[in-house]
Amino acid sequence: MLENRMDDIDQALVHALQIAPRARWSRIASVLGVDAATVARRWERLEEAGAAWVTCYPGTGLAGAARGCLALVEVDCASGELLNVARAFTRLPHVSAVEHVTGDRDLLLTVMAEDVAAVSRWVVGGLDAMPGVRASRTHLAGTVFTEGGRWRFRALSPRQVDRLSEHAPAPRAPREPDGLDRRLLLALSENGRAAYTELAELCDSTPDTVRRRVRHLFAARMMQARCEVARPLSEWPVAVTVWARVPPDQIPEAAQRITGMREVRLCAGVTGRHNLMVIAWSRSVEDAQRFEADLVRVAPDIVIGDRAVALWTMKLSGQLLDQGGYRTGAVPIDPWAVPGGPV
Repeated sequence: MLENRMDDIDQALVHALQIAPRARWSRIASVLGVDAATVARRWERLEEAGAAWVTCYPGTGLAGAARGCLALVEVDCASGELLNVARAFTRLPHVSAVEHVTGDRDLLLTVMAEDVAAVSRWVVGGLDAMPGVRASRTHLAGTVFTEGGRWRFRALSPRQVDRLSEHAPAPRAPREPDGLDRRLLLALSENGRAAYTELAELCDSTPDTVRRRVRHLFAARMMQARCEVARPLSEWPVAVTVWARVPPDQIPEAAQRITGMREVRLCAGVTGRHNLMVIAWSRSVEDAQRFEADLVRVAPDIVIGDRAVALWTMKLSGQLLDQGGYRTGAVPIDPWAVPGGPV
């Protein structure tokens, strides 16, 4: 494990992969001004230490194809059962994130399912019947104004950022995902930089077909890639979730202002007594309190109703994390694996 620090080259490499997660090493190296072998070796060291990783997850384009529902679920656990319950949730492929948090809930889950009906089937027939679960509350996410894949390390110059952004694919229209699309999502969820030849073998296809499919999935935002870093290495080790209310007609304007704040990892409209949810990274618990004040300054009409600080993010975008925030394994994300739903 790294000693809670990355040097300038490591930070630049992570920033480069946040912009172009599947770029060839030769392209990354040319932008960073080092040779490709050095870049590959550096990444291997970071990945093996669980300090950084690239994953993929269902994108907003699935909603455009009438497929995909994002839910945030608060869970209260029976006394002494929290760890067992949390570990059970981490094993579920449709639960993409599990956090032990402060406040009026024990766990906060992010659930990805095919549709609202699938979420309902799981909550009623699975979650509420789990041993150790005392109560739960489900909130559906509507518009996702920004998400964690847009968070950047900011170690590169504007010119370097422009060079890495030059070859972004032209937007494509989403379509109904088929079996191969789903298999590709599972494979890339575990290793977002898997080669096309490796994906072809895993998904029973050909490299050319896989290349075309993957490019379409990204261009249509049916799948999104993200380079993550262990939180202690980011200098932003504290994750805070804020629930708030904004006048309904002012949500888009408030969200636009909020998404411009560097700390913000996710901003989404949600159902329930709060209509906006914001997740941010902070430098400390004290800084998290300062973030709330900044939030009110940026969006003066916002009324903060609740907040929670993550004590342990056990799973993030399908990746299993230890208490230090380092990756220890993965459970590939599968929105179609909700019990009782389509296989």
